Amino acid sequence: MGQKHGVDARGKGGEFCGCWEIITEFINGSSPSFDDLPDDCLSIISSFTTTPRDTFLAALVSKSFGLQFDSDSVWEKFLPSPDYVSQIPKSRVFSSKKELYFALCDPFPNHNGRMSFRLDKASGKKCVMLSARKLLIRGATNPRHWKWISVPESRFEKVPELLDIDTFNIRGALNTRNISPGTHYSTYIVYTKTSHCYGFQNCPIQVGVGFQGYLMPKTSIYLDTVKKWPGRNIEYSKKRKDGWVEVKIGDFFNEGGFMGFDDLIEVSIVDVTRRLRTKKGVIIEGIEFRPKDTSQ
Repeated sequence: MGQKHGVDARGKGGEFCGCWEIITEFINGSSPSFDDLPDDCLSIISSFTTTPRDTFLAALVSKSFGLQFDSDSVWEKFLPSPDYVSQIPKSRVFSSKKELYFALCDPFPNHNGRMSFRLDKASGKKCVMLSARKLLIRGATNPRHWKWISVPESRFEKVPELLDIDTFNIRGALNTRNISPGTHYSTYIVYTKTSHCYGFQNCPIQVGVGFQGYLMPKTSIYLDTVKKWPGRNIEYSKKRKDGWVEVKIGDFFNEGGFMGFDDLIEVSIVDVTRRLRTKKGVIIEGIEFRPKDTSQ
């Protein structure tokens, strides 16, 4: 076919029907390629993409699709509310909404450095980390127990290093308005060990995450272990791409409309060993909330 199809000009509904007929021809083999589809059809098809992943895949189909899916109208719908976008330094200038989207996929501090935010590249869902300053850490203000230091790898100005404590106890809370509704989330404690880490080896720590006022499911984690226990409900540490270490605390579903946007998600990390022992040598980056099965 040497010329591109025209579309029905009888309004939006007629235009959609005309484009659908053309797309049907393509599916049936009457049209040789997606490049034969007119811009109006490409625009309508692009409106059905619901995630950035859809957009990435569609852009691989043809050159015409690639140009269509680079447009601001496509990427604007994946951007979060303006209050998040406004957190980006004013000195940064972006040539397109797509470029802005990818900038938001890199974590950056907000809420006066007490939290960090980023978008998951594939889904566009919000990922949030509570900094150690935002958490309730047992003994955090006592210089005998914790020392606040600067770490080049950290996204926060200061992080706490454990010097010496018997009972390891961290609690935190996040308002559900800060994460994406209708989404399954996983929660992680993010930390690293120093060369003099002591007292955590094969020491189970009870953790849980859940909505405030509801029963919080509990499990156990190991921050440092040389032995795994098959069949037990225990989470073990994993090295992250950014150099930190994480252990999964638990999962929850942020309903959104049903639970409301003003609910609190509570996190509990408590040392429940019967025999207290000295612990030291971990540095806490924070607690991260990200869509389930999403990598850091």
